[in-house]
Amino acid sequence: MRELLSLACEDCKRRNYTTDKNKRTMTEKLALKKYCNSCRKHTLHKESKV
Repeated sequence: MRELLSLACEDCKRRNYTTDKNKRTMTEKLALKKYCNSCRKHTLHKESKV
């Protein structure tokens, strides 16, 4: 039931992180505030396909 996904930066659209989530318990899209190396700041990273 766990699905592999990547987290893409909202500013530059680069995929910086990979993670997984349980599709059964978390039905909404994952969004975390993470550090982006290309932007050199903390930005919102949203779920995207691997």
